[in-house]
Amino acid sequence: QVQLVESGGGLVQPGGSLRLSCEASGIIFSDNVMGWYRQAPGKQREVVARIGTGGMTIYADSAKGRFTIFRDNAKNTVYLQMNSLKPEDTAVYYCDAVRGGRNSWGRGTQVTISA
Repeated sequence: QVQLVESGGGLVQPGGSLRLSCEASGIIFSDNVMGWYRQAPGKQREVVARIGTGGMTIYADSAKGRFTIFRDNAKNTVYLQMNSLKPEDTAVYYCDAVRGGRNSWGRGTQVTISA
C-alpha cells in the first residue's frame, strides 16, 4: 500500500522559510517521479515543483528562485525548501509519486504565511 506523509508545514511570517518533507512507503521510491503541489482556498491544485528519477527538476514560475525540491532516495523522502515566503504561498501542500500510470497523493500539510 502506497503511503505518502507530508510534514513541516506551519505558520511563518512573510520573508521566512520552511522545509517540507514527504516520506514515502510502499513504493520503490527511486523509480518514482516526485512532486509538490499546492491548493489555496477556492483555487485549483497547482504544481509547485517536480523532480525526476535522475534528479532533473522543474518549477512553477511562482517557485523559481525561491523554492528548491530535492530527494534523498536512501530515506525515501522528497523535500521542498521554501525561502522568501509570501502571503500568496499560503496553501495546503501535497506531494505525489508517479510511476507509469499510478499517481499517489499524500494528505497534505498546511502552510500559512502571515504577519
